[in-house]
Amino acid sequence: MNHQLPFIQNENLRLRALTHRSYVNEHSDVTEHNERLEFLGDAVLGFIVSELLYQQTDPNQLELSEAKMTRLRASLVDEKQLAQFAFQLGLGKLIRLGKGAIRDGGRESPALLSDALEAYIGAYYLDQGIDAVRGFLIPLLTPILHQRMGLDSSKNAPSLIDYKNRFQQWALAELGQTPKYCIVDESGPDHAKEFVAQVQVRGQVYGSGRGRRKQDAQKQAAKDALRKLGLET
Repeated sequence: MNHQLPFIQNENLRLRALTHRSYVNEHSDVTEHNERLEFLGDAVLGFIVSELLYQQTDPNQLELSEAKMTRLRASLVDEKQLAQFAFQLGLGKLIRLGKGAIRDGGRESPALLSDALEAYIGAYYLDQGIDAVRGFLIPLLTPILHQRMGLDSSKNAPSLIDYKNRFQQWALAELGQTPKYCIVDESGPDHAKEFVAQVQVRGQVYGSGRGRRKQDAQKQAAKDALRKLGLET
């Protein structure tokens, strides 16, 4: 699957994410580099990877110990892996570098590439929000996570992307917007409530679902949407 850098609408944020300190040192008209965004992006990336791994504690999927989740998270966000992602996304050719950094091979430097990717993630989060970042990162991370966990890509392998994330990927790719979920009904006593959720994109309802928890109802709504689109049986 070919992955692309998502578009950051705020031009100032986009340029700042792509600006290395060495460029600022050589251009007096540029005052901000990407290190603060890198700090933010590192935290956002760590959260999304942790969330993805936590989903695997679902008893219907793989059971992962805390120690294994910690090791897997570290392997997915280390410098080498992030640099590979950055290279795959073509980020190196976009970074604004000083002449010295270019001569020193900065566009191929694993440390510089991984830092730039974190900065871009931080900027994309500020521009579009956490759901959009999930939609960008989860398809990128999942194949690597499959490999690290010794899973294949067959339909019998445990799914590492839940229905909500899968529908979000479709909505972002096809419609350019993240889905919105709303609870449209609830019934039953407090100790045994049932919720009904709908999922919408651009005001159109794509699916509905029921569950004992709001989150379960939302997942069922996403599953219903995928089924109606022919993406889920």
